[in-house]
Amino acid sequence: MPYQWHNNFVMKQSKIQTTNRYINSALFKYLYTIIVELRPKQWTKNLLVFAGLVFSHNMLSLPALLRSSAAFVIFCAVSSAAYIINDLADVERDRLHPVKRLRPIASGLISEPTAISIASLLLICSLIASFLLSWSFALVTVVYFLIVVLYSFYLKNVVLLDVFSVASGFVLRAVAGTLVINVTLSSWLILCTLLLSLFLALAKRRHELLLLEEKASVHRQILNEYSRVFLDQLMAVVTSSTIIAYSLYTFSAASLPNDRSMMLTIPFVIYAIFRYLYLIYQQNEGGNPETLLLQDKPLLISIVLWGIAVVLILYRPWA
Repeated sequence: MPYQWHNNFVMKQSKIQTTNRYINSALFKYLYTIIVELRPKQWTKNLLVFAGLVFSHNMLSLPALLRSSAAFVIFCAVSSAAYIINDLADVERDRLHPVKRLRPIASGLISEPTAISIASLLLICSLIASFLLSWSFALVTVVYFLIVVLYSFYLKNVVLLDVFSVASGFVLRAVAGTLVINVTLSSWLILCTLLLSLFLALAKRRHELLLLEEKASVHRQILNEYSRVFLDQLMAVVTSSTIIAYSLYTFSAASLPNDRSMMLTIPFVIYAIFRYLYLIYQQNEGGNPETLLLQDKPLLISIVLWGIAVVLILYRPWA
């Protein structure tokens, strides 16, 4: 009897351990699915909130750095909430997309009620935190969220305004980064941000148009209003304008060194734009800028070198 009791106990313990491993594995997979839905790769866009910190010569100020870091986290939470709302609004169309159908909500891995709960929690916590930081920063955060929601339900179906609304999100990130530390960002830099983000948005539209071909309008109705030729012309305008605007900024902005050394960063910007154009036209990329940024080494290296050059020129550690 004691031996039989021992065997039963061992079997029960084994079943419990197997069940616990299954629960832990299932829980881990579900948490991972939630993280995927938050789109952490998209958080690289929120690095724009640090532009005000760097270009206002406050990067070495610990209080300013902490406030900018908090702003970055807040925008990551707000943008993730916005992405969830956008996925909920597009769930039926996403199921027709060759790539987007694999998203957690579209594929059914996360239920719609659960997605709404996650988005609500992220939004409430981030808005409370933004008001604690600064009322002006909180106002821009709210405007950013409202534009994203308006885009999800209306603006994405209005030709040209769809790409402008996407670009406005980048500009608002940069503006929010200045407000949170009470500095003024150069109007030239805001213009460059607008033009560059328009370029990325147009490239994404072009990629969708080519990827979906005759099914493009089924997935996204606004694609009926675009053509490859039209998008190519718009991209030619914004890329040229971006290079010109950035070049003018490097030797005319009052906040930059008087020796115009910031002009040394122009080649990095031109190369990065040319590299992105190569990826669009020769490699048929451009659908996911955040993925290209992390995966294409020449593009990533040029951006990193640009960042290092900017910091060295602005802060001059040798002086």
